Amino acid sequence: MSFLNLAFIERIAEERIRQAQDEGAFDDLPGRGRPLCLDDDAHVPEDLRMAWRVLKNAGCLPPEVLARREIHTTRELLAGLTDEAERHRQMQRLNLLVTKLNEARRRPVSLEARQEYYDKVVARVPCGGKRTK
Repeated sequence: MSFLNLAFIERIAEERIRQAQDEGAFDDLPGRGRPLCLDDDAHVPEDLRMAWRVLKNAGCLPPEVLARREIHTTRELLAGLTDEAERHRQMQRLNLLVTKLNEARRRPVSLEARQEYYDKVVARVPCGGKRTK
């Protein structure tokens, strides 16, 4: 299925959800107005649940989540940089972080997080109000 088909389906779904909201279809749902219970740990293997709960209560995050947060922060920083040399350094740092994340996961290459390549990012990120290339 092409990207355009998915975008079209997504737009139709959003329109139908908005229409149902306008008609009040979601007004009488059970639990409305109460916070969601986010303690569902069914996806965590049973032998790890207690350890994960202790870590969660202590405010610790799994290494992969911390790595993804650092990658996200680096991408945001990169988008705001105008100095070409600093952009290059941050791009190298970003690629290193993504490589470390991919190696830590031990997944097939097809499921790895994609690295951002310097030339592609430089072409897309505006520098001084205009795009390069």
